[in-house]
Amino acid sequence: MKVRQALLAGPLGFGAAPLGNMFRDIAEDEALATVDAAWAAGTRYFDTAPFYGAGLSEIRLGKALSGRPRGEYVLSTKVGRLILDELEDPAARDQGEKGDIFKYGRANKIALDYSADGAKRSIEDSLKRLGVDHIDFVWIHDVAQDFHGDRWLSMFEAARVGAFPALTRLREEGVIKGWGLGVNRVEAVEVMLDLAEADPDGTLLAGRYTLLDHERALQRLMPAAQKRGVDIVVGGPYSSGVLAGGKHFEYGAVPPQIAAKLEKLKALCARHQVPIKAAALQFCLAHPATAAVIPGASKPERIVEDHAALAAKIPDDFWRELREDGLVSTAAPLPIDP
Repeated sequence: MKVRQALLAGPLGFGAAPLGNMFRDIAEDEALATVDAAWAAGTRYFDTAPFYGAGLSEIRLGKALSGRPRGEYVLSTKVGRLILDELEDPAARDQGEKGDIFKYGRANKIALDYSADGAKRSIEDSLKRLGVDHIDFVWIHDVAQDFHGDRWLSMFEAARVGAFPALTRLREEGVIKGWGLGVNRVEAVEVMLDLAEADPDGTLLAGRYTLLDHERALQRLMPAAQKRGVDIVVGGPYSSGVLAGGKHFEYGAVPPQIAAKLEKLKALCARHQVPIKAAALQFCLAHPATAAVIPGASKPERIVEDHAALAAKIPDDFWRELREDGLVSTAAPLPIDP
């Protein structure tokens, strides 16, 4: 099933990575209140992963949703990493380019496993942590360069012969609605879309189709996904937070060229009295390949901002100037385009 066919309440979802104590030690009450705020605002799509805080995000999300009817929301999680009972130092983990983003998460050891058995075990473990009887969509997590460097193609191959067919069978059996990749790079998705034997329903692409970074995705990935009918779920629409007033871009420091572009975007938004979060979300959703957008949040007030941003009326002149000033690619679809 395609993601857009499964959505119950529009394209705005909730990215639960922050619930895994991403960047900071988040109080339990604050995390649960954020999910409650999302539900109250009308959010009915929630995305998480075992990797987020070594299971902490799934545990918290499951707890927050435990009183909600399971049939009233869509849930996705990921496979590719198993959370073990053995403990380790979270700050000492090698997370590739992502550094120690979950150093405040649980201390359970994280083991890579892209095999068929690993995918099935991961789903079983996620069901227990979430406290639910089924998961709708499953994304194969981080088979890309940012975590595996030069080994990424071997990791992708392990998933191709393992997790890919296993998830296809689970979909055929009605255990899940669909599957795809969950990555922060475009190359793995491009390779998957070129495989005749692969039959994904969607893909979670984080940080690669945003106001600040979309050129590469527009070259092949977005057109190919649209042609094959593979729905794109845009994660990280605020580019790790810098488009929402945060200090991170790509989970790290903001490069000078990005900072300069951001200042131009802020100036344009100020001239047209457009909230930059509104421009960010509506830009992502303007591409016909995009089925949903899932900003992350760990504070209830951010949820209110996100829903207001999606509903905000943006003047046509803003989008025209955005393109004319070279702040977006000329190939990027905008809300004003026919």
